[in-house]
Order: sequence, then structure tokens, then C-alpha cells
Amino acid sequence: MNELETTGQPGAVEQIVRRHRGESVETLADHVGQEWPVALVFNGISHAVMMCTPRDLEAFAVGFAISEGIVGRSSDIQDIEVACFDGEMPYAEVHLTVVQQAFVALKEKRRALAGRTGCGVCGIESIDLLDLQPEVVPDTGFLTRLAPDAIACAARALPAHQALTKLTGGLHAAAWCDAEGAIRYAFEDVGRHNALDKLIGQLVLDRADAKDGFVFLSSRASYELVRKAARVGIPMLATISAPSSLAIAIAKKAQLRLVSFCRESGYVEYGTR
Repeated sequence: MNELETTGQPGAVEQIVRRHRGESVETLADHVGQEWPVALVFNGISHAVMMCTPRDLEAFAVGFAISEGIVGRSSDIQDIEVACFDGEMPYAEVHLTVVQQAFVALKEKRRALAGRTGCGVCGIESIDLLDLQPEVVPDTGFLTRLAPDAIACAARALPAHQALTKLTGGLHAAAWCDAEGAIRYAFEDVGRHNALDKLIGQLVLDRADAKDGFVFLSSRASYELVRKAARVGIPMLATISAPSSLAIAIAKKAQLRLVSFCRESGYVEYGTR
């Protein structure tokens, strides 16, 4: 059995394991999340290789292009093609054709990215390349419309949208919630920033207003997640686990509301307007 089998892009594959409990050992079938190298190719030039779950790759590529500032709007992307390659080490390539202006800008600031499941900025050439000046999130009044129990509702509903996490125990989720806390979209991935990119990409593809909802993440809040959310104008980022100090600082600069340790019973607020 090839534990990297790709048929149907399930997001998880079966694996024979030996489970140890006390003095007993049991051999049984379990499931693990898929992790592939995915090359993002812009106008024929490979820009980044990210390690992610090979599902929803079109949304992932669009979200990455938008949230990393490679393109400014969906109309800058003229074509997308996804190609998957089987073998001992399967991988995927997503080819995007972007407008010439965006491609010229990409070449000028091009940096070698080697994405990993735990880091969104690995491989940059110097600290100076870190983008620590986020856009200010416009105040559209969404936070004033937010229901008092919206975060509790989202926390209660998220597990029902985490089928792969329930199966494997090893994926992150990014959900899009309305002002009542109802989940409208949800994506899973081995990388928390990949899950967010998939969510952002789908919002862009569906022409949804990123300013009219909030993101709920099953992960901690790190710098790159807040930075990505600010770039597309998301007014609030809610996470299950803790934030980092840089995530808090970026949220404050962006005037993005950051809440963490989100449970049905409460949450902790860090970034405020």
C-alpha cells in the first residue's frame, strides 16, 4: 500500500498502525492527512513550493496570490490549471496566468519560498523582506452588527465542518462566519496558513465580501495569518489557541479585532480598534 496514494483527492489515506495501550498491542487501519509538495507557478515561473493537503488547490492558489500580494484582485488572474502527478512521491503544480503588470512586480520582488506546514515565511532572503506594515482594515460597521454569542456559535459549530480532522486528528480548519456566527465556508489543510488561503481563495472566486464576516481558525494566531486577513480586509480573526506577540502587534496596526482561546464559554481579546 502506498500511504501517499492520491485517487480521488480524499485528503486522508488509510494506514496500518499498531496501537499500544498499556500492555496490549492492536494492529488496525487508521487514517492520516495527506501532505504534498504543491508548486505555485506564475506565468511559467515557479514562485513557491508549499506543503499542503491536495484538495481545493484552485482556491488555495487564488488565496495565496491574493493574500501574499502577488495580485491585487481576482481579475488579475487570467487562467488557472491544476496538474497532479502520481508516483512514489506525488506532487501537484498549479499554473496561474496573471496580468503582465502583476508578473513584472512579482519578478522585481521575487523571493524563494519553501513553505512548510508550520511556517508561512520560511526561505525569505532577509529580515527586510518581512512585510510588517499591514493595510488598515476599513471599518464597515460589521463588528457593531456582530451578535454577542457569535464566537460561541462558531466554536460550537466548527467540529461539524472538520471531517478530515475527525478522521485523522491532524489537520487545521479555517471557517468563514457571518454576523450570527453561522459557518458559511470551511476548509481543512495540514497547514493553518494553507487552510486560510483556501478560504480566502474561495471567497474571491465566489465574489463574497471579505469585510462582511469573520474568520474562525482551529489553530493558534500567528503573524502570517493576521497579515493575510488584513490584506483582504477581514475585520476579525478568531482562533482556538493562543496568539503570538507579533500577531497581536500586526492586528493592532491593522485595526483588526483579534480574539483567541475561543470557546463556547468565552474568549480573550487582543487586537482592538
